[in-house]
Amino acid sequence: MAHILILSSWVAHGHVGLSAATPVLQALGHRVTQLPTVVLSNHAAWPHVAGARVPVDQIAAMADAAQANGWLQDVDAVLTGYLPTADHVALAVRLLEDLPDARKVVDPVLGDAPKGLYIAEDAARAIRDDLVPRADIVTPNAFELSWLTGQDVGSVAQALSAARTLGPRLGPRVLVTSAPAGDGQTGVLDSGDATLFATPHRDAVPNGVGDVFSALVAAGVPLPQAMGHLQALIDASLGADHLRIAETAADWTRAAPLPHTHITGTET
Repeated sequence: MAHILILSSWVAHGHVGLSAATPVLQALGHRVTQLPTVVLSNHAAWPHVAGARVPVDQIAAMADAAQANGWLQDVDAVLTGYLPTADHVALAVRLLEDLPDARKVVDPVLGDAPKGLYIAEDAARAIRDDLVPRADIVTPNAFELSWLTGQDVGSVAQALSAARTLGPRLGPRVLVTSAPAGDGQTGVLDSGDATLFATPHRDAVPNGVGDVFSALVAAGVPLPQAMGHLQALIDASLGADHLRIAETAADWTRAAPLPHTHITGTET
């Protein structure tokens, strides 16, 4: 099983950021070292929220202490998620450089449609210009892919073209979440081999699905199996306030892999 170092947000109640990624990975037998960029009571979409950003120097000191204790010697993957400022992005870059042998997964948490960016633009630019080029795998949603590339992603062909622009230009494999997949469908698009995992578009899905997906990718779970786990967890959590990670673990951890289709008739 893998050891994953994650730099992202943390909430006391609910499942987003580290509080989504960690229990999912632990349920599958993986080890997680957590570095929180913000510490909040809950996801900011709720009416009441309290907490604050963790100062970058404190996070850096935590990482240095873990390294000095010998706890980062066997890290298999580094995953970065919510980074609220350009200074947090610079720390993420340092972590990737300090662990050159680890798989580097960047979930570029920039924003979503229709709200747009929900981090400062200088932080978003730093993610695009400094962090994404150092990744092995990037997991943007459709809005984030469009922002990173300046291209429209209204169709699966456009999403594939944008992902392939991002990948060869900067180096990483691109896995597009919330990819447009036709009427009533969404899914995950793998730019590497032009495959699409199409799933029904669902309403009332709790926050944190993207965090779970990027964590599974960081752990090296094969994409069909990762999508099987994720879809089963979504199905079990529809209408709930939060992802039902613990309550339904007996089901989603045993989910079968999802099938995929190869995209044909698109420009490569």
